Order: sequence, then C-alpha cells, then structure tokens
Amino acid sequence: MPGNPISSRPEAEAAASLPGIPLDSGEPLFREPWEAQAFAMALALHERGVFTWAQWAAALAEEIRSAQAAGDPDLGTTYYRHWLAALENLVAAKGIASSETLTRYRDAWDHAADRTPHGTPIGLRAEDFG
Repeated sequence: MPGNPISSRPEAEAAASLPGIPLDSGEPLFREPWEAQAFAMALALHERGVFTWAQWAAALAEEIRSAQAAGDPDLGTTYYRHWLAALENLVAAKGIASSETLTRYRDAWDHAADRTPHGTPIGLRAEDFG
C-alpha cells in the first residue's frame, strides 16, 4: 500500500495504539492480499462514520485478548485474522450486516475460491450462495 494510511490519518495517535499491528519501516505489513483488503475496509468504514477509531481499537484489542485466552500463541501470523474478526463483530453490532449474512458471504467466498484455479481472480456467482 503506498504511503502510510495510518500516519496520514487525523487519528494517527490513536492508530499508533492499535495492538500489535505488523509494521515494516513504519508501513503496515501485509502477508496476503486479503489482509490489505481487510485493513482498507476498516479504514473505509471508519471514514464513513460507522465506528470511531477508539471503538475500532477497543474491538481489535478485545479480539486479540480473546484469541490469546483461547490459545493463540501470538506469533504475528494471525494478526489480520483478529482484525477481520473484529471488523465482522463491529459490522454485526452496528447492524450493517447480520452475523448470518456475514457467514453466508464467507461460505460463498470459500465455495468460489475452491472452484477457482490458482492465480485467477476469485469471482462470486449466485450459485456460490447455495
């Protein structure tokens, strides 16, 4: 991602308090494209006023605490899984999409990914929704 979306935001001080965000030379570090997409979705929803940065930081911290309590060894490889779970929880709590809708889309995405050859963009179709 070009530039640093964290430090360029007015909430840079609050963003700096996000627990455990992987950084490389001050830039967010993404191991897979979906991690960057999850990151961008959280920023976009915040910019649209869906949640405050403090609400986001608290939701992410709670998700990480819960995962560690359940045995996550916190090696950094699961950070964006926690990010995505926190995002899904906030979206459901704010009434943007129900947990059931999120599960339907997750299952549809998995179905589409299973049928898509490696290296080809994944696209959802009506039949992916079962």
